[in-house]
Amino acid sequence: MTMFFKHQHAAVILALSAALGTAPALAQDGRQAQNAPQVVQDGIAVKPLKNSTWRNITAPEQAINDQSAQQYTAMMSQAREKGVLVAENDPQVKRLRAIAQRIIPHTTRWNPAAQGWKWQVNLVQSSQVNAFCMPGGRIGFYTGIIDKLNLTDDEIAAVMGHEIAHALREHGRDRQSKSTATGLFTSAAGALVSAWSGYDVRGLANTAGQLVVLRFSRDEEREADLVGLDIAARAGYDPRAGIALWNKMASLNERGAPIELLSTHPGGANRIEQIQDHMDVLLPLYARAKGTAVDRLPPYRTSVAAR
Repeated sequence: MTMFFKHQHAAVILALSAALGTAPALAQDGRQAQNAPQVVQDGIAVKPLKNSTWRNITAPEQAINDQSAQQYTAMMSQAREKGVLVAENDPQVKRLRAIAQRIIPHTTRWNPAAQGWKWQVNLVQSSQVNAFCMPGGRIGFYTGIIDKLNLTDDEIAAVMGHEIAHALREHGRDRQSKSTATGLFTSAAGALVSAWSGYDVRGLANTAGQLVVLRFSRDEEREADLVGLDIAARAGYDPRAGIALWNKMASLNERGAPIELLSTHPGGANRIEQIQDHMDVLLPLYARAKGTAVDRLPPYRTSVAAR
C-alpha cells in the first residue's frame, strides 16, 4: 500500500469515527493527544496459524497428531528396550518436567489447541546435542545437550520453549505440506524439462526443491526462537538465556559449522542478533513474572562454557 493510500485510508477512518462520536482526541498537529492511553506490545506479536485448503488436504491435523503419537511411543519403547530411557525418578527428568510444567500454561496464547494436548516429557541417554517436541506436546531431550552445553534452567527453558514453539506453530504440518507441493512441482517440472531438452535434469530439480524447503525451515527456526523465549519468559525464565545458549552452541561448533544456505538452522550470530533486537519486549515479560521492573533485573549469569 502506498503512503498516499495509507493517508487516504486514515482520513476516511477518522471521518467515520467523528461521525459516530468515537474519534480519538487529536492535538493541533494531527497527532494523538499525549493523555490518550498508549498501547504497549505484550511480548512477541501472535500471528494467525495458517489454514489453507492445500495444507488441510496434504497434512490434516488429526493425521499428523496420530502419526506423532505412534512415532513418539515407538521411540520411547526402543529407548527403554536399549536401556537408554532415563528413569522417571532421575533428577534430570524431574528437572525437565518441572520446567515444562511452568511453561505449558503459557502455550495456548500461540495455539489454543494446546490446552487439550497430552503433554509428555522424557530424557534419552545419548551424546546428541538435540531436543524435540512433536505435534501434540510430546517432548524429548537427549542428555548430550544438557551435559555438553552445561545448561542452566533458564537455558533448558530456552531450548524447550523453542522446540515447543515448533509444535505450537504447526511447523511440522507446514513442512510436510510444502514438501508435498515442492515434490509434485519439481517432479513435473523436471520431467517436462527433461523431455524438452533430452537431458535428465530431474535430480537437479529435486535438489532445487529441497533448498526451497530448507529456506522455509530456517524461517520457522527464527520464529521458534522468539516464540519459545516469549513463553519461557512468561513462565519466569530469563530470555537472555537464549543469547548464552547460542554462544555455547557457537563454541561447540566453532570447528566447521555448516554453511547457512545448506542448513535448516540460521547461523548462531544471526539468531543472537534477532534475540537481542527483541529483548525490549521479552525482558518486560520476565520482569513481570518475577514481580519486578526491567531496570532492577540482575545481570544474567550462565554456567561455565560448553564442554
